[in-house]
Amino acid sequence: MDQVELDDPARSEEDRLNRAFAALSDPLRRRIVARLAQGDATVNELAEPFSVTLQAVSKHLKVLEDAGLITRRREAQRRPCHLDPEALGRLTAWIEGYRQTVEERYERLDALLASQENQP
Repeated sequence: MDQVELDDPARSEEDRLNRAFAALSDPLRRRIVARLAQGDATVNELAEPFSVTLQAVSKHLKVLEDAGLITRRREAQRRPCHLDPEALGRLTAWIEGYRQTVEERYERLDALLASQENQP
């Protein structure tokens, strides 16, 4: 972690959001996230439905891991991937904040238009 992230938590949060949204910009990574939402899975299990190499899936998992969306742990010979619900919660909260702002603006516009319709 560099000094800028230590000094500015908002910058650090913005960087996390940027990495997460960038990671989710790829359709295969979104499908991997969707699969992990059903439960933990190994690289082999995640690669099974796709016509890509294990190495390609591993690279996609690394991007998701670097973005903080998934974690990996060792269980004997297995290394299952796990979706981090807190990371998805941060994305949802960011989107929700903007959704509420836009919704409030439309409600004010609707009220203004309705008041103008009632004027003679």
